[in-house]
Amino acid sequence: MQRIFLHKGKEKSILRFHPWVFSGAIARMDHGIANGDIVEVCDQDGHFLAMGHYHDNSIAVRIFTFERLTPTYEFWKNKVENALRYRKTIGLLNNPDTNMLRLVNGEGDGLPGLIIDCYDGNAVLQFHSYGMYLLKDTFVQALRELLPDLKSIYNKSALTLSDSGNTELDGLLYGDLSPIIGKENGISFHIDIPGGQKTGFFLDQRDSRALVGSMSKGRRVLNMFCYSGGFSAYALRGGAAHVDSVDISHKAIELTEQNIALLGDEAASRHTAYCEDVFKFLENMPDKAYDLIVLDPPAFAKHHRVKEQGLKGYRNINRIAMRKLCPGGFLFTFSCSQAISAEDFRTMVFSAAAMEGKSVRIAHHLQHALDHPVSIYHPEGEYLKGLAVEVADSI
Repeated sequence: MQRIFLHKGKEKSILRFHPWVFSGAIARMDHGIANGDIVEVCDQDGHFLAMGHYHDNSIAVRIFTFERLTPTYEFWKNKVENALRYRKTIGLLNNPDTNMLRLVNGEGDGLPGLIIDCYDGNAVLQFHSYGMYLLKDTFVQALRELLPDLKSIYNKSALTLSDSGNTELDGLLYGDLSPIIGKENGISFHIDIPGGQKTGFFLDQRDSRALVGSMSKGRRVLNMFCYSGGFSAYALRGGAAHVDSVDISHKAIELTEQNIALLGDEAASRHTAYCEDVFKFLENMPDKAYDLIVLDPPAFAKHHRVKEQGLKGYRNINRIAMRKLCPGGFLFTFSCSQAISAEDFRTMVFSAAAMEGKSVRIAHHLQHALDHPVSIYHPEGEYLKGLAVEVADSI
C-alpha cells in the first residue's frame, strides 16, 4: 500500500478522527500515487494513522477508515447498510408521506466524497472524490441488493468532479428514468434529476420548510431565491393569505409554478411568481409589506478569502428584508456558505438588526434535516445554518 507522510504535528487532527488531510499537511509521499488511489496516512516516523482516497487538491486525502484493512465489497456495502439503517430509525425510509431523502451524507455516514439521494425510488449518486467515483459499480451493486425495489440509479458528478479529468458524462447506471413527482410531508414536487440543482432538490431544507408551513396561516409570505418553490408550497398548504415567489432564473420560476399547480387551483390563486433580480425586487417593495420572509440565497462566500465580502452581502439583504416585515413578522434567513460559521452568521444578523434599529429575537436555530447527519469530528459538514427571528420596530 502506498503511503503519505505528514509534517510533524499535523497528525494531531487525524488522531482526533478528522476525516480530511489537507495538502499543506503532507511532508512527502511515495512515488507514483495517482488521483483516486487508496493510501495509508502516516506520521513523520511512518506510524500508521488512517486510510483514504488521494486527490491532488486542497483536500488531499479523504479518510474512510482509521483501521489498517483491505476495503472489500462487504466493507463498502456495510457502510451503505449502516446509513440506510439510520434513515429507517429516523422514520424516513419507506415513509408513505415522504419519498425524497438523503441516503448517504458523505463524511456524516463514514463515506467521504459520496452523496446518495433518492426520489421516489430513483437513486442519485454524486461523487466529490475520484476514489469514490472509481467505486461506482460497487455502490450500484450494494444499492440494488439493499434496496431491490429501486427504479433507477443515476450518476450526477460532472460538476463535482470537474477537475479529475477522468469522469464520464452524467447518466444512468441502472434502470430507466421516467418523469418523477416526489413527495415530502405529503406535498408533491416535480423532480428533474438531470437538469435540476444539486441532485434534483434541496433536501436539506425539509425541516425548515415544514416550520415555515406551520407559521404561515393568514400571513403574507415572500420567498426569495425560491428555486423550485419548496418554501412557497409549504406556506400555501399552511394557509398563507398570499405568497410571492421570486427568482432571477426563468427555469426556476417555471418549476415553481409547476409545483404550485400540484397543490390545486385554490392554492395557486394565492400565489404570484416573479422572474426578477431579487435584490431589486426587495428594494422596490414598500416597507412592512410582508408578515414572513424567507431568505435562502446561494452561497455568498464559497471560500475563506471572500468571507468578509460574503458577510457584507448577507448583512445588506437581511437589513432590507427587516424593513419589509410588519412589526412582529418573521424572517427565516439562511447561509449555505461553508466558509461562514454559525457564530459568524448570528453576528451578521445581529449587526443587520442593530443597523436597522430593529428589536429582534431568535425563535429557532435552523440547520439541515435529520437525514443529513454530521460527524462530531467533522464540523465542516455543518454547511447550512439559519435563524428564524421575530422582527419588531423598536429596541
